[in-house]
Parts: sequence; C-alpha cells; structure tokens
Amino acid sequence: MALWLVATALIAAAQGPIRFQNIAAQAGVSFRLDHSPTPRKHIVETMPGGVAVFDYDSDGRPDLFFTNGAHLPALAKSAPRFHNRMFRNEGNWRFTDVTERTGLAGAGYSMGAAAGDFDNDGHPDLFVAGVRRNLLYRNRGDGTFADVTAAAGIGSQHWSVAGGWLDFDNDGLLDLFVVNYARWAPDFDRFCGDASRNLRVYCHPRYFQPEPNQLYRNLGGGKFADVSAAAGLSAHPGRGMSIALADYDGDGFVDAFVPNDKMENFLFRNVGGKRFEQSALAAGVALPDEGRPISGMGADFRDADNDGLPDLILTALSGETFPLFVNLGKGQFRDATHSSKLASAARVYSGWGVSLADFDNDGWRDLFTANSHVNDLVESFEPYAYRQPNTVFRNAGGGTFRLVDSGMSGVKAAHRGSAVADFNGDGLPDVVVSALGEPAELWRNVSPQGRAWLDVRLAGRKSNRDGLGAVVTIGGQANIMTSSVGYASSSLSPVHFGGLGASVDLEITWPGGKRQRVTGVATNRIVTITEE
Repeated sequence: MALWLVATALIAAAQGPIRFQNIAAQAGVSFRLDHSPTPRKHIVETMPGGVAVFDYDSDGRPDLFFTNGAHLPALAKSAPRFHNRMFRNEGNWRFTDVTERTGLAGAGYSMGAAAGDFDNDGHPDLFVAGVRRNLLYRNRGDGTFADVTAAAGIGSQHWSVAGGWLDFDNDGLLDLFVVNYARWAPDFDRFCGDASRNLRVYCHPRYFQPEPNQLYRNLGGGKFADVSAAAGLSAHPGRGMSIALADYDGDGFVDAFVPNDKMENFLFRNVGGKRFEQSALAAGVALPDEGRPISGMGADFRDADNDGLPDLILTALSGETFPLFVNLGKGQFRDATHSSKLASAARVYSGWGVSLADFDNDGWRDLFTANSHVNDLVESFEPYAYRQPNTVFRNAGGGTFRLVDSGMSGVKAAHRGSAVADFNGDGLPDVVVSALGEPAELWRNVSPQGRAWLDVRLAGRKSNRDGLGAVVTIGGQANIMTSSVGYASSSLSPVHFGGLGASVDLEITWPGGKRQRVTGVATNRIVTITEE
C-alpha cells in the first residue's frame, strides 16, 4: 500500500497542467442551440443538445454535427434557426457550415445523435433521435446524405433521446439501440413550482410515464427489424437519458448501460446475441450505495483504473454527485464514488455530457463533464446554480480523481451534449460542447504534451467496418471502440492511448472474441489496424 501511495504521488508530481481554450468563434463553429423555451415549461425544452463527431467525408479530419430543437408546441423546424447543423473540418482549426450541402438540416425536435457505418460501405452514417421524429441518414459517400428512415423501417412513435450502434449478434452488421424517455404530448399543461410566487418550473420526472427502449436488428440491404420484444427490452420501461456500450463481462458480446431519470439504471447484459437480460441490480449498478434513484444523465463505459476492465461513470444533478462504478470482474461492480474522491469534488455540479479521456497523455484517463442544472429557476429554490462551467477531474492514478483548473471555469452556460476527439491531429483530445440558447463551445486542448500517444483506427473485415465493440489493449491500458459517449452524443473516433514509449505492442479483441496481436507499432501517430 505504501509503495502504491508513493507511486501515485510521483505520478501527480510529474503531471503538467490540463488546459483548454474555447476557440469556437475563431474556428467558425457558429452554432446556437435553440430549444424554444416557452412559459408553459414543456419538459422537452430541457433535454436537447446531442452532438456527433465523425469524419463524414473521409478526409482524415473529424467533423461536427449538432442536433437542434424546433418550434413548440408544433414540433416543427419552422425556421433555419432550428436546423440541425453540420460543420466540415477544413484543418488548421477552421470549420465550414455544410448543412445545406449535406442535407442534414433535419425535421422535428431533435435530441441526440449516433454515428456508425450501418451498411459497411466505408462511409459513416447518422441516426438522429427526436421527439416522435427519429431520422436515419445514409452517407452516399459524395458529401451528401439520404434520409432512409422510412425505407429502413426505423420508427418514430416515441420520444427518443439517444441512440447507440452495436453489433448485437456479431454478424458483422451494426444494429441500432434507441433510448426512449417517457410519454409526453404538447398539450400537457400541469403547473409545477410555486404558484404563490408565480414561479413555474419544469415538472418532476415522476409525472411522465416511462417507456421501454428499442432494438432494431440490421437485416442487411438497408433494412431493419424492430426486435425489442424478442430481445427483452419491452418488459423494462424506463426514463432513459443516454447509452454506453461495452462488453463488461468479457463474453464476446457487447452490453448496454442506460442511465434513467429518477429510476433505477438499466444494465442490459447481452445473452449470446439473442436477448438482453436486465442485470443492473445483480451487477451493482442500479443505484449508488445510498440506495436512492438519481437523475442519471450521461454515461461513459471505459477503464478508469487501468485494470483492463470497463468501468462506469455517469452524471447526475447537484447533490447527487457523479457516480463511479468500478468493474470487479465476473459481472460485478463496486460503487467507488467516495473512494475515487468524486463524491465531494462533484457534489455541487449537475452533469450532462461526460467522457473518460487521457487529456494530458500520462497513461490515465481523466474525466470531463458538461454541466448545468436542469431547472432554470433552481436558484429560487435551492443553493445551486443553473448555469455552470464544464469541469475536468484529473486521474491521479489508481482511479482517484481531483478537480483541476482547466481554463473552463470562466464559461458558465446550460451545457448539454459533448464529445471528445483530436480535431487537429496533435495527439491531445479536444472537446466540443452544446449549450441551451447559447453558442456551442470548441475547447482546444493546449496542455503540455506528456509521454507518447497513439490513436488506433480499426478496419473490420468479418466484423463491422469500424470495429465497434472491439477492445484495444496496450500494456495495462484497455480501451473500447465505441461511438456512444456522454449525454445523447457520439464520437466515431480512433481509440486513443497516452503515456506510451517510442513503440508499443498492442492486442485487439474483435467482436466475438477473436484476438489479434500487432508488435512494434511506432507511436505519436494514427495507425489503422485491419482485421485478419
């Protein structure tokens, strides 16, 4: 134990600062999320803001997509200010609005986004979740997208918040998991708040009936089938807010974690690619140790303590902390929120977007959260702030975290979705964040470089094209290839590692369990590994 404490202290002493600069304006990322706030406080107004990062034109640079709201109560994008927006990365921190050219302006009140190549043609496609209006776009490969929602068989009868791409049955085709929130209609008009002071607030989630999530199986040929009932999802209504994907029990099939709003969380264990088994309570992730349901928002499913097993981090409201569940192996987790030091460090913040990423390339994944309370009048009722800054918690080694001054504290906003990617190819992960009614933020990572880094891009042959669900291991570090991250957001980016030497040996465990070893890989670059 003493040696571990000494080693952790040496790591902390060697770390330089983690620093970010918001360069959205000078980079040309001119997006403002219009959530269409109304005096009636429609609950949908609080929850849009998913973002997606993916290289839509295959030029090697990650591009930006933002979801946007619509006019209420009509749920219609009645003006250009409600359009979803796509920005092309031109390089050298310059972005161009290509929304009209790509055909991604959208329709309806959009919430979340998920990028993935569902037809294995080498061009990433896009799913957009919304209020009774889901959209599936096929990337034509010429810089434009086709709306194939109806032809693909993707339904829109629910209020969907997020989506996630996974190869549920390991047949090489990406299936679509859709996260639904609750039953709501524009004519809902319950007054919640303090009528004596004429303070109307968004109603508590308990007033909205939960809905089950959905699974669409990819049949090939651009067709999907709703297999939610057969897969066991229909029996579990919830108020889902996002999705995080990983093979937590190491059986070769990707599992799904769904944080719920003021309900027990769901952990859907994939049973042989045939059905999901709701295992959150048995695994120890249904509730924090305090035993009370929290306002689960965003989630990430990655290894926080470098033991090779994916851990779970999720965001929640002020006073609920950001729960961290450490994977113990054999399908079990332990609530490490207090032992990781996150309980006290995060208590005053309300989180939405969340990512585990090595921002200083020291070999330990740090924690980013996009923050804001859900109640825009919370300051009239509770000792918490509505607009809050984003936060970075440095991983001090061994799975303990401490809040650091990352340069983000001066920008307070109603932050929502976020995604992490290296936008300029310098080996340092950057962050993009949306905010209700305010400009999007593009945070350039200007931290001093730590040790060497490596980004691993996967190319599946028998597996799906992007290798979603594969696990890459370098030394004691393991990282999953997934495009699902944070709150209602997506990042289809190479798997990132820091804290490396001049060359490394790596191992890929492809979906289904096949292992592939590659030795002597030079670092400080992006490398593409093709499935054998």
